[in-house]
Amino acid sequence: MDEQRELKELIKGDALNHFLLVKKSELRATKTGKDYLSLELGDQSASLGANLWDNFEIFINTIKVGDVVKVTGSIDDFQGTPQIRINSIKASVPSDNVFPADFLPRSKRDINQMEEEFRRRSELISNKYLNELLQKIFNEERYQKFIKAPAGKSWHHGYIHGLLEHTLEIIKICDLMCDFHFELNRDLLICGAMLHDLGKITELSYNSVFDYTDKGKLIGHIVIGAIIIEEESSKIKNFPVELKNNLLHLVLSHQGKLEHASPVVPKTIEAIALYQADELSAKVNAYKNALLSEMKSDSKWTRFITLAQTDLYKFEISEELEAKIKKSLFD
Repeated sequence: MDEQRELKELIKGDALNHFLLVKKSELRATKTGKDYLSLELGDQSASLGANLWDNFEIFINTIKVGDVVKVTGSIDDFQGTPQIRINSIKASVPSDNVFPADFLPRSKRDINQMEEEFRRRSELISNKYLNELLQKIFNEERYQKFIKAPAGKSWHHGYIHGLLEHTLEIIKICDLMCDFHFELNRDLLICGAMLHDLGKITELSYNSVFDYTDKGKLIGHIVIGAIIIEEESSKIKNFPVELKNNLLHLVLSHQGKLEHASPVVPKTIEAIALYQADELSAKVNAYKNALLSEMKSDSKWTRFITLAQTDLYKFEISEELEAKIKKSLFD
């Protein structure tokens, strides 16, 4: 396991003899009506598609999404997109000593440094009501989920500790905006930044593959987070109603538009600042990762990225930048 090359390092024609995580498994049919099994297999570095054309009934009955499998084959491509050509595939066994968590992508930032950064910034909240609310919300159980969770299933900060990394980026952006605009309520805005995606600890499951929970699909992280704030603030004596409503507004409006699942649009300057900070953090991370995932291809442009609704122009990588990228992202 430790000696296998990462998927992102492999190119067309390379042999494959890897343990990989089953991230998707879907029965499909060709235009002629022939059934086949469409798979997505991955490690910490990348995920690639693969198809099983024959004898896949055994696979369906014995292996499920979230399982680790041993795959032999090679790297191929379909219409310019890398994929795995499978020669053999079988479930891992206990003696292989591999676990789903080994194959989940993780933040490249040091988790201890991020935790310390989050703790220090929390302590700077001077409003006694907001300070007490943060302590109540981030009890041990919620905090451990918060620091482990991804910020998304795949689009941005879609890796273990991604929610904490994303939150810290937004906090810094909001702090900077407060330096520019003294009219902003810094304590309120930073508290909103810390809590804006809190509901994702329940919306997403992330022990094997990243997916949405039933509660996440039915309610959504925005409302889940608002419910937690409402419940915990009600336990604090004389918590100001206006302060609570403004904090709830930050969480409820942070995705900016009704069509983006925000129940309300931003209607305070703090809410506008938080929405823009969230957009900046999310999109820069998502676009950067999309670019880096295709740096090995010769084209100056990425494939068309559906969520971005465009292809992206690749930046030139100097030797100095390449060294930084390898150290921070590919280690």
